[in-house]
Amino acid sequence: MSKIGTINSTKSTISKHDFHIKKKFGQNFLIDQNILHKIVHIPDLTEDTLVVEIGPGFGSLTEYLISHSKHVLAYEIDKDLVPILLENFSDEKLTIINKDFLKCDIDDDINALNITYDKAVVVANLPYYITTPITLKIIEESSIIKQMVLMTQQEVAQRITSKPSTKDYNSLSIAIQYKTNATIALKVPRTVFIPAPNVDSAIVKLDIRENIEKKPLSEKLFYEIVRSSFAQRRKTLVNNLHNKYGISKVELADLLSQADLNPLIRAENLSVSDFINLSDILYSNM
Repeated sequence: MSKIGTINSTKSTISKHDFHIKKKFGQNFLIDQNILHKIVHIPDLTEDTLVVEIGPGFGSLTEYLISHSKHVLAYEIDKDLVPILLENFSDEKLTIINKDFLKCDIDDDINALNITYDKAVVVANLPYYITTPITLKIIEESSIIKQMVLMTQQEVAQRITSKPSTKDYNSLSIAIQYKTNATIALKVPRTVFIPAPNVDSAIVKLDIRENIEKKPLSEKLFYEIVRSSFAQRRKTLVNNLHNKYGISKVELADLLSQADLNPLIRAENLSVSDFINLSDILYSNM
């Protein structure tokens, strides 16, 4: 189907069901068949792969995922979209959960399917306003998901994949790169959505790291320190951590020296391994 045909089809579906696009759910429906075809070939899908889709909308991507995998578990928060999906797909390879993904236990839901598969991956066109909590939820809570392919705001994609000492590098970069190998797989213009968002998008591929060389003594403290260190980006690490933990600046400077870090350094200059070393030293001295 051509792009024009897809647009008309989507508009027809909206009109037929008297569906109203809801800004509160951040709904921007992807309608370009060429982009959809490219997306489905980014993850490593086989006939034995379980796909978790978040926010299927009218099912334009769902159709591709069903044909390239063993089963699709789709989370759709909008109850008005569920009957449309059920009408479009009577396929037994699709399970729809009409709930807020952030309130679900993804591993429990996958296990409840009671099916065998060789790998589970997430493919999602995420609402921009909840990209970060959804991504971190999967990384921190699921032991089943092995790969994620996420459509997100281009600016967020750049942050996720950025390196130390660059303007986009922040706490999200570190949290995600600690658990995954992150790359931008595809840039997507705003013109291929209904309605068109105000910014361009990008597809990020996140491969969960099976063997993390070094884990922090406390992951909870590690994540906390990362967030605190970027609380005020232009402040030094000593100032940000002093404000958070009430440890004297002299003590913090000494702890940074133990981690082979300059006391005047800023968070944006630390690598993931630097933060792991620092969190371990703080954990041992708190």
